[in-house]
Amino acid sequence: MGRGVEWSNVTWFLTALGAVVVLLTRVRLGGTVVDGTGHGAGRHGYSAILLRLHTVVGVITLIGWVVALVTGRREIALIMLAGWWLLTVVGLLLLARWLPSGGKHSEDTKGDAWGSGAGLSVLGHVGMLVGVCYFTFVTVTDRL
Repeated sequence: MGRGVEWSNVTWFLTALGAVVVLLTRVRLGGTVVDGTGHGAGRHGYSAILLRLHTVVGVITLIGWVVALVTGRREIALIMLAGWWLLTVVGLLLLARWLPSGGKHSEDTKGDAWGSGAGLSVLGHVGMLVGVCYFTFVTVTDRL
């Protein structure tokens, strides 16, 4: 018979992917913020504060989450879930910059490449939402 789900392996893998999303979001958007917002005509801008919040919450949450996983402290994991959810909401707000605004001078959305455009952001932040749902499940059901 099969061994069943290795919850800890999946949790560590998704934690690493979460770290990648935080890092890539910072790298991809860090150089494009001008005067507090980053956008082209016809695209919603995003605040430099949102990007900074995403980075700071991401780093703190990742550190706290790893501490919770290593020590097995469920109460720390429960607190870090709030950070994961905040990180996910901020990431989805940053993702909203790809929505067309439909303005008179709006630019067409350029074709996506893995290093630019919406594809990587959608994959990362929707994936983060799925991952945080998983983190919530394993924490609440005591499978950490």
